[in-house]
Amino acid sequence: MDQTGGVGKAVAEPSPHAPSEADVRAQLRRMLETRSFHSSQRRQEMLRFIVEEALAGRGDRMKGIAVAMAVFGRDETFDQQSDPVVRLEARRLRSDLDSYYVDAGSDDPVRITIPKGGYVPHFAWQNREAHAPTLASDPVPEGASPSDVDPGTTPSGEAGTMVERLRERLIPAAFLLAICGVAAIAAAVFGQRDTAPDAARPRNPAIVVLPFEAFGDSDDIGLIASSVTEELIANLMLFRDFRVYSAASSFRLDADADPATLRRDLGVSFVVSGVMQAQDGQARILAKLVDSQTGEVRWSGSFEEPLAPGDLFGAQHDLAVAISTALGEPYGAVNEAIGRRMGQDVVPSMPSYACILRAHEYRRTFEDALHAPAIACLKETVVRDPEYADAWAMLGWLHLDAVRNDLAPTAEHPAEMAAAFEAASHAVALEPKSPRTLAALSVVTFYLGDYATAEDLQRQVLALNPYDPEALAQLGWRIAVRGDREGLDYLDQAIARSANPPGWYSHLIAVYAYLDGDYARALEAAEKSAVVGSAMGLSFAAMSHAKLGDTEAAKDALAAMTAAWPLMGRDPATAYRMHQANDDIVEALVAGLREAGWTPPDGASP
Repeated sequence: MDQTGGVGKAVAEPSPHAPSEADVRAQLRRMLETRSFHSSQRRQEMLRFIVEEALAGRGDRMKGIAVAMAVFGRDETFDQQSDPVVRLEARRLRSDLDSYYVDAGSDDPVRITIPKGGYVPHFAWQNREAHAPTLASDPVPEGASPSDVDPGTTPSGEAGTMVERLRERLIPAAFLLAICGVAAIAAAVFGQRDTAPDAARPRNPAIVVLPFEAFGDSDDIGLIASSVTEELIANLMLFRDFRVYSAASSFRLDADADPATLRRDLGVSFVVSGVMQAQDGQARILAKLVDSQTGEVRWSGSFEEPLAPGDLFGAQHDLAVAISTALGEPYGAVNEAIGRRMGQDVVPSMPSYACILRAHEYRRTFEDALHAPAIACLKETVVRDPEYADAWAMLGWLHLDAVRNDLAPTAEHPAEMAAAFEAASHAVALEPKSPRTLAALSVVTFYLGDYATAEDLQRQVLALNPYDPEALAQLGWRIAVRGDREGLDYLDQAIARSANPPGWYSHLIAVYAYLDGDYARALEAAEKSAVVGSAMGLSFAAMSHAKLGDTEAAKDALAAMTAAWPLMGRDPATAYRMHQANDDIVEALVAGLREAGWTPPDGASP
């Protein structure tokens, strides 16, 4: 797979799955002729130049100096360290492209992107079938029918290869889904015009980011505020739990636009606004999330960065990342606000998306009682809305949880694992480049014992959205549980970036602190999940209490651990191994439980 997105090779060796030169040029013309493509004239010229260079097979020579000379009038003395014009304009062009494809270009057949780290564009199909009559014909291998090369039928690229490799290792199993009755859901909570069937309506709530206001003693503060707004929108688009209005749409609105009016006119659920102040070399942003239905401020945050004259771009970037992460992560402000609505006995008008939130609610605490309703809801969703890749991905997670959290009878574990793999694989087939679908396939693959493939898939997830703490935590947890301390760095980053991290983010931190003899830190980390009744957290707390000399607390934690998960009381080694912990970790933890007072029940394995 060409990680740089270089098209020189793709042109030299055309693939039946890739858009042709004619298709790409038609898409470029379509974009440049569309009024809603709000890119500056120079950025439009930059896009035209890099696309034509790539199509001509010169993508491998696409350097900043070539763009600077061809587009921005620089000469051969151009130094991108002292003159960051190409880097800055490329970032803005990426944002323009993201905004275009969310808004006016959402139905276009070809997607043009510029992967970070270079200037070589990447071309891919995004809505090929709807435009089939207008596209250049694709070559079909001799003896094959057109359906044999349909890129939408199987996962593409590395993900598809991994799926097929895994399929060969598994014994085929019937994937039976119980078809449950679909409850009638009516109230238009998320501001959608509720006249179409659920499958035809947007599944996720919509957010608009208003232009941030700017005040202060810096001449650049207005420019920085606008740039933060643009980058914040682009970053939020990486999170899949909601739809974000494009920068073009946002900047047509007033900074103090009324949320209720935006709800009525645009159908938005939440409004993000902010004020940026510059004073004494510091930039400070006060941002808030407002529920357009009630007018309540659901979240607010304050962020500061130094305004170093040589790195205004860095300050802008760091502020945008901080705000987008606080809002967009799976357990962040937006999903928390939607969860509150659901908790107030108000039924959302998008049942498929509501099921995703139910699954997130379960996966935050792993409370047993939440699993059955969540998985039943997801089964209804994939029957009602079979093309909803996120629902298939979450269904894969919950089938896996039935095994690794011992919620299904042991005899049913093979069938549950087969169902988990089939659901996750189908999710990737529907959306091969989705962080959520790849994450689901990664975790199922990990629990099937293919650790290298699982890590590769999860690194793809992190590359697609580097601002998601969940992606960091999943990668770190899997590396650390197999004995590699590199995973702790990812876990620390996930906790630092998350406004409200789940307790399991700290499990391996507790384990390694215990192994290092830092029992106070181990206890502090363990209690992040022990307080909500996690059997794993309670086990780490019990052994840490014992090492700190608190035998009564250790005894209480052991009792709570056994009550929360009887298998932990009978056979903790098996419970730890169910989560793929390596032998050294398992042996050390079981020894710690023995020191805390645990003994095998009569007839149980030691």
